[in-house]
Amino acid sequence: MNLLQRVQDILLRPRVTWPVVDAEPADTASLYKNYVMILALIPAVASFIGLSVIGVGAFGVSFRVPVVAGLANMVVGYVLSLAMVFALALITDAMAPTFEGTRSQIGALKLTAYASTAGFVGGILNLLPSLSALGGLAALYGVYLLYLGLPVLMKCPLDKALPYTVVVLICAIVGGFTMAWVLALLTPSPLRMGLGPG
Repeated sequence: MNLLQRVQDILLRPRVTWPVVDAEPADTASLYKNYVMILALIPAVASFIGLSVIGVGAFGVSFRVPVVAGLANMVVGYVLSLAMVFALALITDAMAPTFEGTRSQIGALKLTAYASTAGFVGGILNLLPSLSALGGLAALYGVYLLYLGLPVLMKCPLDKALPYTVVVLICAIVGGFTMAWVLALLTPSPLRMGLGPG
């Protein structure tokens, strides 16, 4: 599998690509080593550069996260991203019978790994902290990828794909807020450092 070609195919031709993904032999180690671990570096490294090298600025005031805190943020964010893909795969697999699908741990992992592509690629916008919210919007395309992939990889009926997608999305949102909270604890802010007003 060519990484760049797969990223392009899953983003631009998902309906054609999901059956190809379903037919491919894969295991957890190969999916992580050849895809997830590489793409998850994009938002992690971009966040480090954006927060610690470029910095955050507004109204004539700029702030850079100290390098050590930025590195800690990068490593923890990266590890949490890897864990999030796996956790969502476990949830997706466990929920399959509820939506008349077929349980498949590797199918669920393929689904969450490849559906996460839009969010990982959109993470490049973290280079400019003021644009990082747009990276979050790019991740919304992953919801559509998930919706298209559920009937193919988890074998759920088409009419069950939407509610199945909603349940997985809610779990992803909860996980995303948890990740953001953990990262916020590690990232110094001007207010916590006594540099803010007052």
